[in-house]
Amino acid sequence: MSISDDFSQAEFAAKHIASKSPIKPAMAIVLGSGLGGFADEMTDAVRISYNDIPHFARSTAVGHAGQLVLGNIGAWPVVVMQGRVHLYEGYPVHSVVFPMRVFSRMGVRAAILTNAAGGINLEYGQGRLVVIKDHINLQGQNPLVGPEDPNLGLRFIDMTEAYCKSYRQIALEAGKRLGIPLGEGVYAAVLGPSYETPAEIRFLRTIGADLVGMSTVPEVIAARQMGIKVLAISCVTNMAAGTTDAPINHEEVLEIGRKIAGQFKALLRDVIPVIARDAAQG
Repeated sequence: MSISDDFSQAEFAAKHIASKSPIKPAMAIVLGSGLGGFADEMTDAVRISYNDIPHFARSTAVGHAGQLVLGNIGAWPVVVMQGRVHLYEGYPVHSVVFPMRVFSRMGVRAAILTNAAGGINLEYGQGRLVVIKDHINLQGQNPLVGPEDPNLGLRFIDMTEAYCKSYRQIALEAGKRLGIPLGEGVYAAVLGPSYETPAEIRFLRTIGADLVGMSTVPEVIAARQMGIKVLAISCVTNMAAGTTDAPINHEEVLEIGRKIAGQFKALLRDVIPVIARDAAQG
């Protein structure tokens, strides 16, 4: 798939999804490693395997269920991705962001993206939830590269406020009400799948990164091109290489994600109505 095919294929996939459920979501949620359980709280839920959606890539990462869920959270219709695909799985960047293209064709105007991240800033210990305020793209790829398609939006998009300031404030205020100590920081996106070396972490800290991960940034770029406002939240599932003497393993990432699930779900329950209302208005 190339960028020149994205619009027509996204339109086709969106129509296929609409045929499976009457839900018409204005908001999408992407659940990262170990965080997929939140989708189980949805009512009137219809689950569709990525394998059954035209042009969707199959999720191969451990901890990613690989299914789309349409339903309601409270009174609000949403579409939820239980897991995403990554560049490190070998997929081209256009496949990685294709779900965002589809969501736009479905009428989605706001997205909450979550991920598991390594903590670089020592103030954000293991298990901390951190609202992303900006990012550094070190993946060497950008989903907007290629022929320009005005159906998708502008080619040269402003990324000054890639992460919606008002949505970040909504999340931070919710954290205070709920007694959840949220951080706010800069996310560095790397290719993976190997974890970073201590030298790479020292470099990332020097250039201003608080967190490091292998996802999210391509989705944010594509979302912003299409006018979708974004809130992104990282769960610090491990401290980055060199910050402690402990080795890093994926099982630990998933386990910390499960342990923090209660706080994470409470936060989402609080912010979804506010953001969904904003998305529905327009």
